[in-house]
Amino acid sequence: MIIEKPKRSFVKEQLTISAWEDIAPFFKDLIDRPIDNINAFIDWLKDISELEAVLEEEAAWRYIKMTIDTSNEIYSSSYTKFVTEIQPEIAPQLDQINKKIIASKYIDALSKDSNFAIYFRAIKNALDLFRQENIPLEAAINEKSQLFGSISGAQTIEHEGNQITMQKAASLLKLQNESLRKEIFVKMSDRRKLDILKLDELYSELISMRHDIALNAGFSNYRDYMFKALGRFDYTKEDCFNFHRAIKTLVVPLVIKIQKNKLEILVKEAFKPWDLEVDPTGKEPLKPFVDGEEMLEKTIQVFDRMDGYFSDCLKTMKNMGYLDLDSKKGKAPGGYNYPLYEIGVPFIFMNAVGSQKDLVTMVHEGGHAIHSFLSRDLLLTGFKNLPSEVAELASMSMELLSMKYWDAFYPDEDELKRAKKDQLESVISILPWIAQIDEFQHWVYENPLHSHEERKNQWIKLSNEYSTGLTDWNGYEEIRFTSWQRQMHLFEVPFYYIEYGIAQLGALSVWRNSISNEQEALDNYKNALSMGYTDSISNIYQRAGVEFDFSEKHLGELMQFVENQLSELTN
Repeated sequence: MIIEKPKRSFVKEQLTISAWEDIAPFFKDLIDRPIDNINAFIDWLKDISELEAVLEEEAAWRYIKMTIDTSNEIYSSSYTKFVTEIQPEIAPQLDQINKKIIASKYIDALSKDSNFAIYFRAIKNALDLFRQENIPLEAAINEKSQLFGSISGAQTIEHEGNQITMQKAASLLKLQNESLRKEIFVKMSDRRKLDILKLDELYSELISMRHDIALNAGFSNYRDYMFKALGRFDYTKEDCFNFHRAIKTLVVPLVIKIQKNKLEILVKEAFKPWDLEVDPTGKEPLKPFVDGEEMLEKTIQVFDRMDGYFSDCLKTMKNMGYLDLDSKKGKAPGGYNYPLYEIGVPFIFMNAVGSQKDLVTMVHEGGHAIHSFLSRDLLLTGFKNLPSEVAELASMSMELLSMKYWDAFYPDEDELKRAKKDQLESVISILPWIAQIDEFQHWVYENPLHSHEERKNQWIKLSNEYSTGLTDWNGYEEIRFTSWQRQMHLFEVPFYYIEYGIAQLGALSVWRNSISNEQEALDNYKNALSMGYTDSISNIYQRAGVEFDFSEKHLGELMQFVENQLSELTN
């Protein structure tokens, strides 16, 4: 099935965006248009939505092409032109449109519908934050932050006469040959050391510019600015601090328990940095597939057994060429699902090298993709613009819900159990990292004038609080002290990270429900995703059949549940 873009009613069908002048007339029309009844107001909102979808998709394709090939100067300059020359012209026009929306006498009548109430709340929030002087700063940040992908994408090491990506190299750290693991780890460390100062300086520049944005908008620090910019209406920074403490109290001890068990099997007193990914029982790494094509076909099989709609989504993306899955030189690191609001079919980007982690990434991004499909027919683009806590509920729930059908990748029962055990241990182990990154960001932006040395010391302090203390980093301290540099979110999407932890708790609850009644859990999951962002986060979670709760009590209950599930897989 190939999905076509819907026929436009406002923006020209054959529009090429080369400069601001190509789209300026559409903004002038929206700003100047008289509106004399509620139906005209709704039609006007639809036209705004159409223009937003066209522009979002234009930016999306430029970003996608740039990340697929970071060495391509044409792609890089195309994206840079959009974020530095076109978007800055759009911002003040949107501000005028937003003022016109909020000033409308039809707001109260439409706000009785939660869809519009949430939408208007976001518009009001954007108005509160808008400052003309921040436009060039935001453009500069957009341009500067893309350097992280270029720097990271250029990192490779030599292995067996070939240059391989860091993603491919990381997969070799699961091999049983310890001397080879050490060799790979040292090569990766040496390569990363070459960029430590470059990434330190890049981050400092971004922090400085972001702090200026916060001051311009009337905030004392960028953290408080971003809480408002991200629309965090459902929780506070104090809730985040409580989450950090709960992770240290309840999750770190569980990770220590898991790691001590592995050390006993390895007959070691402490891990070396190259031991952390290896199977302690002597088994070679899980190999769920050979290449991206096989990974996709098996994921389609998994999704089909869950719900035919899920597999149809991936088949559509495959037929349309909206996937780029294999790792290759020059490709930006990581993975993402990029919503394309006009056509309603998203794009999945990732760096698959044949590992179990890639399988998890594929179903994770597949969950995001299904979210895009389920919400594609909502009336306005703004209804589809998801808060991260909701977006990540979709993806992380899919990781766990799909486990039941991973025999498509692992027909051997022992391998299947091993994969599930690896997934649940990863769920537990990643929570301290999520909390550490989040707590680190709070400190970074509360203390924007800090030095590189002070930043390193703060990271060391947090590492000691969140780590198990079971790894011997002697001789490799510098790599440990700069490990934050590998987290893309710090550079490109600040403060977007704790959402993974919050959503992980929601996902565990969705999965727990599915064990009791799978069909009901899947129905609730689909119903929640189809809402887009047309209600509060807590109500969307409720529709999914779970609580929006990341308190210590709730976290403790879920950790006990996961520990019980792990025990069943071990026995």
